[in-house]
Amino acid sequence: MNYPYTAISETSIPQAINPLYQHLLDTYVSEANKVASTWRIFSDADLNYKPHPKSTDVGGILKHQLLSERRFFGEFLGTPEPPPDQVLPATLTIETASTRFVELALARLPFFAQQDTAWWMEVVPFFDVRCQRIWVFWRRVLHTAHHRTQLTVYLRMLGKEVPAVYGPTADVIWQDADPTNSVEAAGRK
Repeated sequence: MNYPYTAISETSIPQAINPLYQHLLDTYVSEANKVASTWRIFSDADLNYKPHPKSTDVGGILKHQLLSERRFFGEFLGTPEPPPDQVLPATLTIETASTRFVELALARLPFFAQQDTAWWMEVVPFFDVRCQRIWVFWRRVLHTAHHRTQLTVYLRMLGKEVPAVYGPTADVIWQDADPTNSVEAAGRK
């Protein structure tokens, strides 16, 4: 894939002590890069934008992302996290939110890399249920993807470019990109 911006380089990803779990770190970094790329398309003037009165504005989604990742990882997985009152930047801008998001993601990587099978498979409290840590981790990644997708819709509604996150978009294409938009493409082996 060809992405114009990468917040966290592949060389910043530590090696998991068990290679079976390397994909967790690699995927978390990939998703964090997609979030940072999406956030960077907005301007500070967009922070109060919301497409509907019942929607959360852009700034609210950025705050939620920062705070809820801290909660998921700190409370449910036990990662070392800053106190909640130190998570958000003093002044919320696209730049400060993006920078803080990347800082927090980078800080989690060494911890995740050191965890063994027993740790990942341990059943822990998750809101009002109990689940394996690995399940909570993937739930967090999916929750992050949900909010990133929400923001790509906002970008489209604002008439802004939607960045490539899993391949080309209507705004970002490259040679040899082969999106699956036809029955013929879906049938290739």
